[in-house]
Amino acid sequence: MLPSSVSCRLNGLSKTHNFSSVMSHILLTSFQTWLPHQQSNSSDDLLEEVAKLESFPHSLTFLRHLPVDIAQASQRAIAKINELQPDIIICCGMAESRRQLSVESNASLGDTVLKTPVDLERLLDSSIDTTISHNAGKFVCEGLYYSVLNYLQKNELKKHGLFVHVPILTRNNMAEVLTDVELIMHRLTAL
Repeated sequence: MLPSSVSCRLNGLSKTHNFSSVMSHILLTSFQTWLPHQQSNSSDDLLEEVAKLESFPHSLTFLRHLPVDIAQASQRAIAKINELQPDIIICCGMAESRRQLSVESNASLGDTVLKTPVDLERLLDSSIDTTISHNAGKFVCEGLYYSVLNYLQKNELKKHGLFVHVPILTRNNMAEVLTDVELIMHRLTAL
């Protein structure tokens, strides 16, 4: 028998979410800032808002402030995947130059391109303002995404892995971005 609630962990704080259907476990990651002018990283700002969702019926674990270093970020994320065995991994990164949420279709390392097996068109059907991107940025975001996809594929893990680029969050876009992220999480749990 499933319990009627689950705790969500964010920087040591717990939040209880009630649910009535089968529970999925979602791991969400964010990065630290990397430039002096950045007061925060929008990927981490988004996770802070996701943690406030009152009615999300699944277990959420947050791995926040990953270092802006491919090897270190990948190592920490993969260690957390091994520890938690989540059903879904959503890595988030800031994209200062983008104006809307973007879900990355693939990640590359040299000539090797790995694609997410998730049907992104279906996933984003009826989203408010989220696009599919085919360029994960050639920086730490793409490096982390490639490492996670490679790990899931090599170990034949039947888990859903995605990378989401988050624009700078403002009063004008916060509600739409949060609504689309919640839609993405709900749809991934139904796959």
